[in-house]
Amino acid sequence: MMNIAVISVGSNIDPEVNIEKGRSLLAGEHELLGESSFVRTKPIGHLEQPDFVNGAFLISTELDQEELERNLKKIEKALGRLKTAIKFGPRTIDLDIVVWNGKVVSRDFYARDFVRNACCELLPELAEKN
Repeated sequence: MMNIAVISVGSNIDPEVNIEKGRSLLAGEHELLGESSFVRTKPIGHLEQPDFVNGAFLISTELDQEELERNLKKIEKALGRLKTAIKFGPRTIDLDIVVWNGKVVSRDFYARDFVRNACCELLPELAEKN
């Protein structure tokens, strides 16, 4: 069975390079159906760091949600993502499942306008339901 997911994407360490690498790695393992516009956003929490570039990818995958989550963490690690004591600190890439088969599965959809906007750009019907 194919599953459809919206993956939020964020980076503030060489964002253009790392988002492109993330896109390539994701497209190499899943079908890339679309991508949202990307926007610059101010950091949240830890403010003394560069702005982020955020957007989203729409993919089709044969993986289940847990398998995809593990796959995204593997891609983050391959691109040099380090977990640090600073929760909202700088990162090469951040990949998170926000929508799974039409259902919002992340609080970030409701907490962050840029995440909601990217998801609704890819799946306009989400704006009507949420």
